Amino acid sequence: MITPEFIAIWIAWLMAGGSPGPATMGIAGTAMSEGRRSALAFALGILAGSASWGIAAALGLSAVMLANVWIFELLRYAGAAYLGWLAVKALQRAIAKDTTAAAGTPFKGNFQTLFAKGAAVHITNPKAILSWASIYAIVAPADATPATLFGYFAALFAGSILIFIGYAFLFSSPAIVRGYRRASRAFDFAFAGFFGFAGYKILTARLQ
Repeated sequence: MITPEFIAIWIAWLMAGGSPGPATMGIAGTAMSEGRRSALAFALGILAGSASWGIAAALGLSAVMLANVWIFELLRYAGAAYLGWLAVKALQRAIAKDTTAAAGTPFKGNFQTLFAKGAAVHITNPKAILSWASIYAIVAPADATPATLFGYFAALFAGSILIFIGYAFLFSSPAIVRGYRRASRAFDFAFAGFFGFAGYKILTARLQ
């Protein structure tokens, strides 16, 4: 189950989750404007939304992929295309004249409200379901059982926890925010490289 290819994809999954987007910028903005506790509430909502899509994709794909191998192939190439798009976007940010990192999007409210807003952000994000569906098709064999898919879910969701909870802690520190802004160009070059490498591995991998 844990192969060098899976490790490369898992690192790309982490970097995709950590790259600028509605979830990460919402957590970062909330952490900077409302503090760590509020950012954690928002991040937990994001994780709940992510888990919902991940479990739904695992339950659906475990049956669909067994009956229709062409769907497995379609999702595999969709995943490669998505990683390629992320690589291009990261490279565009890296070579842009203005490399100042986005300040994020702050959300306000009590713990329950912020949790609900975080969940809504991820549940309504069309990239979330594509990411989960594609990643299963990339890392799992075409005859994967539900147990195998949920094993992958656990590993991938652990990565999401590291990213989203990590954002809540890191961006509540002014020193970290200043350092991230100064190093934003280097981060984006790294994102572009990892996304491109992961996409290449998907396209050249031998199917099990």
